[in-house]
Amino acid sequence: MKIYLASPRGFCAGVDRAIEIVELSLKAYGAPIYVRHEIVHSRHVVNSLRDKGAVFVEELTEVPDGSIVIFSAHGVAKEVWAEATRRGLKTIDATCPLVIKVHNEVNRDYTQGYELILIGHAGHPEVIGTLGQIPDKFHLVSSVSDVEKLHVENQRNLSYVTQTTLSVDECRDIVAALHRRFPKIKGPHQEDICYATQNRQNAVKELSKHVDVILVIGSPNSSNSNRLRELGEHCGIQSYLIDSSSDISLDWIKNAKAVGISAGASAPEVLVTEVVDYLKSHGANEVEELMVVEEDVEFSLPKELISIQPLSRQVSA
Repeated sequence: MKIYLASPRGFCAGVDRAIEIVELSLKAYGAPIYVRHEIVHSRHVVNSLRDKGAVFVEELTEVPDGSIVIFSAHGVAKEVWAEATRRGLKTIDATCPLVIKVHNEVNRDYTQGYELILIGHAGHPEVIGTLGQIPDKFHLVSSVSDVEKLHVENQRNLSYVTQTTLSVDECRDIVAALHRRFPKIKGPHQEDICYATQNRQNAVKELSKHVDVILVIGSPNSSNSNRLRELGEHCGIQSYLIDSSSDISLDWIKNAKAVGISAGASAPEVLVTEVVDYLKSHGANEVEELMVVEEDVEFSLPKELISIQPLSRQVSA
């Protein structure tokens, strides 16, 4: 059995930044540091940060007065910021800059009088945060059929944005449906699928040309990891989402000549290494990396943490 590793895979710049924000905050202010929602959707990462003194909560009501709270990479609604201000909480924002870009587009278009449409998955933290940027005239669509059922006030004054972690192909179909139904609709210059999501999807497409089975490492609540698994299936390859090597069933790989491994943008490389070692212990004898594109993106830290970031990061920033 041969192992093919998709590249790029795993942590993106936004996830790297979010994790570093929690670690530097613990270093600067000491434990406990409160984090609203999982900082990123990875059980491994969350448990590791919890062991270092991070306390993960779902609502600000769980944060004691006067505490420090970090907002996750997915972003939050404006009312969450307002509540933190009312309570005098010290806030540190770990929202991915690419999500902030979408928020800025939403607020700009709303100010200019547009009725807005968000392409995304209901209930996802990023979607909740984006919908919470404006008080009204915001519609959520998750499929082409949602577009057909949509009721808007003014078809000539519509704008759309997208959740950053959707499938590129899925998003394209919905955008096409919006343009068919509302020819005057305004969208971003390019769809707001983040660079890391697109790169990882392109890598899985390449992976599917070489393997019999694809294992995508990522937590069940990770949107971009689920999209990678779905993409593998769409390419005709049996694909499975796993949190770690312990989730692998030997039935999946017993007849496979080649197994592909990818990892969602929140999955650390240590989990990839564990899966590779597991497959080697069950007959894999060769590992090859399939490089699609090299990533060199890096996002700046919040100003309150810049002075304590590692020297190597300061030099490269």
